[in-house]
Amino acid sequence: MLSVTNPSDERLTSARRAKLAYIYVRQSTVTQIKHHQESTELQYRLVDRAADLGWPRDRIQVIDEDLGKSGAGTTERQGFQKLITEISLGHAGLVMSLDASRLARNNRDWHQLLELCSLFGVLIADGERLFDPCAYHDRLLLGLSGIMSEAELHQIRLRLHQGERQKAARGELRLPVPAGLAHDRSGAVTLNPDEEVQARVALVFAKFRELHSAHAVRRYLRANGLPLPVRPLRGASPQDVVWREATSARVRSILQNPALAGAYVYGRRRQAPGQARAGSRRPSTIKVPVAEWEVCLQESHPGYISWEEFMANQRRLADNVNRYDADHAGVPRKGAALLQGIAVCGRCGRRMTLRYTGPQGDYPVYCCRADRDQTGAPLCQEVRALAVDACVEAILLEALKPDQIAIALAALGQLDREARQLERQWGLRRERARYEAERARRQYDAVEPENRLVARSLERVWEEKLRAVEAVEQEHDRWRREQPLVLSADDRATLQALGQNLPQVWHAVTTTAADRKRILRFVIREVILDQKRITGQVWLKILWQTGATSEHAVQRRVHTYKDYADLGLASKKILLANGRGFSIRLWREKQGAL
Repeated sequence: MLSVTNPSDERLTSARRAKLAYIYVRQSTVTQIKHHQESTELQYRLVDRAADLGWPRDRIQVIDEDLGKSGAGTTERQGFQKLITEISLGHAGLVMSLDASRLARNNRDWHQLLELCSLFGVLIADGERLFDPCAYHDRLLLGLSGIMSEAELHQIRLRLHQGERQKAARGELRLPVPAGLAHDRSGAVTLNPDEEVQARVALVFAKFRELHSAHAVRRYLRANGLPLPVRPLRGASPQDVVWREATSARVRSILQNPALAGAYVYGRRRQAPGQARAGSRRPSTIKVPVAEWEVCLQESHPGYISWEEFMANQRRLADNVNRYDADHAGVPRKGAALLQGIAVCGRCGRRMTLRYTGPQGDYPVYCCRADRDQTGAPLCQEVRALAVDACVEAILLEALKPDQIAIALAALGQLDREARQLERQWGLRRERARYEAERARRQYDAVEPENRLVARSLERVWEEKLRAVEAVEQEHDRWRREQPLVLSADDRATLQALGQNLPQVWHAVTTTAADRKRILRFVIREVILDQKRITGQVWLKILWQTGATSEHAVQRRVHTYKDYADLGLASKKILLANGRGFSIRLWREKQGAL
């Protein structure tokens, strides 16, 4: 209800009436504009009140650029910025809004407005009263109005969040689902009925189970021309699934989404007040650890993997980050150091970092430098990697020798399964392309022949779909030529021979350093190094994935004759410790390399 102020009020001076009157109109959301039109109309009627106060209608300006924007901040409120600018330039004599909450929902903006209005002698009016910010009692009332406006917004948010939290605790709050899932007619969450979407999401989990790296899964998908399904977050709901090129972020979004593991989760993110986004005063959001999720209902709907596998994937992703100070091993990389990420200091128990020395920078050295980085103390120890790697390599190949035939057969089975898996992915992709072309043909046939305006457009769409089908078929044929589905008898015999001769595969030119490290980590979990325990030697302890341990020693280079005092005895200890295939010849070759 608008009330009329006495036009003869002494505060309505001719100097103020000579300036402009600004009517500020704002609604917080587009939904309010659509369904609460009475409130918007009431704000526009403030023009009549300004005219009753003595301002000519041609001197009254309406600022409504902020319709549909929240008053909690000014980052996107161009209308409020315009109002502040006009006041600062001395153009305004009156600022009118329905109430304080329309002008601002935070004290910073509200008191900035009051300060400028008092400085330039601008009156402020709402739907009931006229205020002079220069007057003490009016300034006090305006300050209380701003405080109540901000507190009201806080109470609204609190009530909404409590209701939302209570509904989520029962699993009834409808949350957006990833592309691999969908809501049925009853609102229940099910697997996406699209077989291609299901197969692609399942492929991501299967390849991560094999490759242990999101980047490796991304490279695999791109190498085979397999895009990923994505459900856009913006637009009318429910959003259709679209196909996008595989990226590491999209692969991680699949691996880190608990909904794909059959869990209903609420509270995966929360606001971080101290971390505002660039160009925005609103706080950014951060991920919440799994243990701190507000609601986590396991097995609430069908999923692609179990909850145990989901948690194992999270630990694997966290461990892939190369942060040795956080005890992360990191993913295998292309460097020559075989124990990269799994070497542990035998003196302090911390994970050792890696550096390369030599003229060409190709001599790896394992370093324990946590004390130097944190306190400036000397290095705990440094271990040259070549001799240690040679010892671990020989022990590993000797340990795998009894299983070489099983390894060869497993490799053959893996190749067959991967070929069938890729052929199914290509089959689903070709089927989708043919369906899109057939659908375009049916749309073209359904149009009236006389309606050429529509027929020409549908014909053009049909031709585009046919070209897409042809492109998919050509890509499939090229893939079949490059990667045959069935291995020939000669290929199988060659592969089995290589599998039975594991050292030849290990030292092959085509086997990269990352491949060797990946094989090593399947068998060995950690290697503890200590070169100060025994004079002139590096003591190492291997922790196998089975839980077993074994201790060994390697002769190292020394700088003084004193360290060579027990060289003969040390050599005997080496032969006894590495009796599982580490020969004198190999030891001498590695010593010569050093």
